[in-house]
Amino acid sequence: MKLLFQGAQMADLMRSEGKIYVVVVGLLIIMVGFLTYLYRLDRKISKIEKEIKK
Repeated sequence: MKLLFQGAQMADLMRSEGKIYVVVVGLLIIMVGFLTYLYRLDRKISKIEKEIKK
């Protein structure tokens, strides 16, 4: 239980100092990059599958 309370204190501290936004932006950048990678990979795989069917 003490560990959860410390986590909440850390979140409050980061929020009060504005650092939480840096963390959120960093996570968003990582997620957008990952989703872009998956999208491009899917397109490449689809293209290869079409070539194999011919």
